Amino acid sequence: MATKTISRLFDQHDDALAAVRDLEAAGFSHADIGIAAGNPDNRYGTTPVLEEQEAKSGAGVGATVGTLVGGGAGLAAALGALAIPGFGPVVAAGILAATLTGAGAGAAAGGLIGSLTSLGVSEEEAHVYAEGMRRGGSLVTVKIDDARELEARAILDRYTHVDLAAREADYRAGGWTGYSDTTDRPIGR
Repeated sequence: MATKTISRLFDQHDDALAAVRDLEAAGFSHADIGIAAGNPDNRYGTTPVLEEQEAKSGAGVGATVGTLVGGGAGLAAALGALAIPGFGPVVAAGILAATLTGAGAGAAAGGLIGSLTSLGVSEEEAHVYAEGMRRGGSLVTVKIDDARELEARAILDRYTHVDLAAREADYRAGGWTGYSDTTDRPIGR
């Protein structure tokens, strides 16, 4: 059976956490669910940050991700702080934490955009998700097989999420030309 990744951007972190809890309650594997949010002001104040060099190489990821996902407490309780090259402080858990820290193919090969596309997110959508996270949003992803796609979409759609096309249009109307992890821009909506 084919697999795909479904993603949603949430303006409210609590909505993202609720969606993750519902995915877990429905039996989706922790290994297939991910949550990430920009954390420039340490508002989530989680575990120690993996330094940028560790994030590039993936060093320490096994121990960190194992600690984050272990214990059966769920991903919402497992958010760990990371430093993503070109992006900055992020909190993440699950498949997004593993991919963002280089355990997947993405971080070393292209920062945040590379991490998202390595999960199956289109490059166009990855740019909008990255910009949304940079501006304070929370991203939830779930890797699913075709048989559970409608169920996963229904769970994610229970909570107020961003209309990605409308958000991209808003960003572009404000002069945004695409996410760049080399541009030093202030965070704001």
